[in-house]
Amino acid sequence: QVQLVESGGGSVQAGGSLRLSCVTSGYTYSISWFRQAPGKEREVVAYINSRNGNTVYADSAKGRFTISQDNVKNTVYLQMDSLKPEDTAIYYCAAKARPYGGWSSPSTYAYWGQGTQVTVSS
Repeated sequence: QVQLVESGGGSVQAGGSLRLSCVTSGYTYSISWFRQAPGKEREVVAYINSRNGNTVYADSAKGRFTISQDNVKNTVYLQMDSLKPEDTAIYYCAAKARPYGGWSSPSTYAYWGQGTQVTVSS
């Protein structure tokens, strides 16, 4: 059984930075960060393959966000720089234990953390 625990959310002004952490337990094939703003659908932000470290980013995250993993600490990070008010959302990490399904659809992820709030003020 995979368990995910996020931390690191908070409030920041536009242009600032935050680093989110997702501590994992159990085997994972890949982990992604998603976010969901009020009244909007959950959307993927970034993806990392747990075995080879390959990453993929949503267009909204390219050039500003960096996903990484520390296999010793069993932690996946999302470094978010140059934050914008439109980045305000609850951020979730999600994991797959098998290499099936696309990287961006929430329905293909079996395991989810509890979420952490990120608020960016203008």
